[in-house]
Amino acid sequence: MSKVRADISISLDGYVAGANQSMEEPLGAGGERLHEWLTALKVWREASGMEGGEVNDNSPVVREAYANVGAEIMGRGKFGPPSGGAWGEDPWRGWWGDEPPFHKPIFVITHHERAPLTLSDTTFTFVTDGIHSALEQARRAVGAKDVFIGGGAKVINEFLAAGLLDELELHLVPILLGGGARLFEGVGPEVRLEPIRVLEAPGVTHLKYRVVR
Repeated sequence: MSKVRADISISLDGYVAGANQSMEEPLGAGGERLHEWLTALKVWREASGMEGGEVNDNSPVVREAYANVGAEIMGRGKFGPPSGGAWGEDPWRGWWGDEPPFHKPIFVITHHERAPLTLSDTTFTFVTDGIHSALEQARRAVGAKDVFIGGGAKVINEFLAAGLLDELELHLVPILLGGGARLFEGVGPEVRLEPIRVLEAPGVTHLKYRVVR
């Protein structure tokens, strides 16, 4: 049976993006530092159509995260733009150009209706009736593969609070952001996480959990 899983980089003080997200700083003040361990990797660069990169103890963690994923659900915050709001006459097409690095169906949770957008081999479907509908559509698209909840914090928090997430992996980066988008905000103490794995690697500690129901 397919799983619903998420993984996300997080600061020591609990933020997955910094404050004041903007076109110039999509991840907010200091937020890019959360992903330096990832963007240096060969496996990430290859998936993004880039050459070079490092191979280290982070590499198998990222390969595992990519494996068996059939579709991704993301919030409007991840798709952008930071200003949000209605799409307008010349709607935003995402941060990734004409060849997004996803190569799978993407379901974007938003309050504003929009026709699907296909760029290369990725189709973005815009879901206006909530996380349950997004998950139902994603499961129809993936078959036996997993559904990945790609963030940001708000959408992962919603899936956790609703009891819809099976696994969560946190990539704990030893920095302090002091503000921004906080993971677990509003989730509540009834959510129980069972540790599966702890792995120390260059620049980051990987904490993998099973969500106990």
